[in-house]
Amino acid sequence: MCAMPELPQGRRRKISAIVACYRDAPAIPIMYGRLVAVFTTLDVDYEIIFVNDASPDDAEAVLAQLADRDAHVIAVTHSRNFGSQSAFTSGMRLCTGDAVVLLDGDLQDPPELIEAFYAKWLEGYDVVYGARVAREANRFLRVSYKIFYRVFRAASYVPVPLDAGDFSLMDRRVVDALNSLPETNRFLRGLRAWVGFRQIGVPYHRPERMFGKTTNSLLRNIGWARKAIFSFSYIPLELITIVGILTTIAAFIAIVVEVIVRIASPASAPTGLTSIIVLVLFIGGIQLLCLSVIGSYLAHIYEEVKRRPPYIVRSIRNPPSPPDTPGDQPETSEGKPSVAS
Repeated sequence: MCAMPELPQGRRRKISAIVACYRDAPAIPIMYGRLVAVFTTLDVDYEIIFVNDASPDDAEAVLAQLADRDAHVIAVTHSRNFGSQSAFTSGMRLCTGDAVVLLDGDLQDPPELIEAFYAKWLEGYDVVYGARVAREANRFLRVSYKIFYRVFRAASYVPVPLDAGDFSLMDRRVVDALNSLPETNRFLRGLRAWVGFRQIGVPYHRPERMFGKTTNSLLRNIGWARKAIFSFSYIPLELITIVGILTTIAAFIAIVVEVIVRIASPASAPTGLTSIIVLVLFIGGIQLLCLSVIGSYLAHIYEEVKRRPPYIVRSIRNPPSPPDTPGDQPETSEGKPSVAS
């Protein structure tokens, strides 16, 4: 494997940290301090892009103070809450670094792990992701996450790393490849695996949130799982075919058995409405389940063909100039909204 090539004399490598923020106002100054300490230790140029995804707390005011104090801080505010994947996409289309780090703003992604990410990047890896070997959460959530990642990997048509979230460092060319993808309904950890390149995981322990409570409920996590499966797997559609074939075979066998029983022993043949009702409900349930799977794929397609932007930027403080990817993110300033392409 080839190591990272040397830079021209006088130029330092630049890292862009993109932090998705929602209900994380108390954690923002701590995240900022820990990131600056890491980048100072690595002796790199850097920018820290905080994406305020319309957080209902005072995150915007906190970010405004940081941006006014430090030109390395870029504060992006969305017009409403579009979700973490859109927040990361917003930062990725704005960043100018040679490598890009994605972090959640709740401090569950320890910034100090960036040093290990950076070392692997210098060795020549294009994507270095955090592999969650343990997490601070109740037993039900820990087991559920483990099961999901293994089911997702088994069902997906791309090799998705186990227990790997959005927390990662990506080379500039990987970010450019992700920015070039046209889809708006994004699942970045799946897209990151889809684009390929050389990837490696760094194990870490994922702590609990430092402030507040998680915004992920059971229903939201189920929604995440559905989004992942329907974005990167055709297994549900293939299962419909299998269920249809098995049901048809079972029905044919049942018909043959019914005919034989009625000929051999008419008194033993099942009679009455109960068996008919059970069979109708069973077949109807299978049909509704199949329709729900097809409907989920149709809804996913419908979201894509509408071509709505994945986010809308209301304001940016300290926008980078010039951006490395002109056209992906319109130039904006405080108070001038822009729409993502």
